[in-house]
Order: sequence, then C-alpha cells, then structure tokens
Amino acid sequence: IGVGLVGFGLFFLLFGMLLYFDSVLLAFGNILFLSGLVFIIGFRRTFTFFFQRPKLKGTSFFFGGLIVVLMRWPILGMLLEAYGFITLFRSFFPVAFGFLGSLANIPLLSQV
Repeated sequence: IGVGLVGFGLFFLLFGMLLYFDSVLLAFGNILFLSGLVFIIGFRRTFTFFFQRPKLKGTSFFFGGLIVVLMRWPILGMLLEAYGFITLFRSFFPVAFGFLGSLANIPLLSQV
C-alpha cells in the first residue's frame, strides 16, 4: 500500500507540474507521498527521520513549502519543497547513484 501511495503521490506531483503548477494536484501529491512514506517505514520512524537535529532545516523548508502549496502559491511552495527535499535526502543520493551505476553489471542490461 505504501509503495502505491508514494507512486501515486509522485505521479500527481509530476502531473501537477506539467499542468502549470496546479495547486490541487500538487497538494494531493504531497499528501499521498507523505502518507505512503508513513505506510512504508512507520509513523515513529518517519517522525524521527524528519525531526532529527541535523535535518530540521530541510524539514522546515519541506513542510513550509507544503503549507505554501496548500495556501495556493504553488511555484514558491514547490521551490521551497525542492530545497527541503534535497537537504533532507542529501545522504541518500550517493547510495542511489551507486545503485544506478551497478545496473551496468547486470548481464542482460549491460548488452542493452
């Protein structure tokens, strides 16, 4: 359920940006993304992830952007959320890029 909610959340975020920052789609995508994250890792771990002392700056920008999107200022809200997202998940990016680099070692994919 959580992966589906995160997937639909990302879909609505992308679709909201493609439709010239439609605030309703962006808000719906944000809510689905956060609820999917709670379903995947649990409420307590989500809370501790967002409210760690070194990540408070990213959390404040992310949730501040979410509130600004809900107040129907979608472009400014998405800019704040993007900065907060990058700040929050900065430590995860090298792991993700390392995984994408290892996809070239899979025999069938390396031929493609």
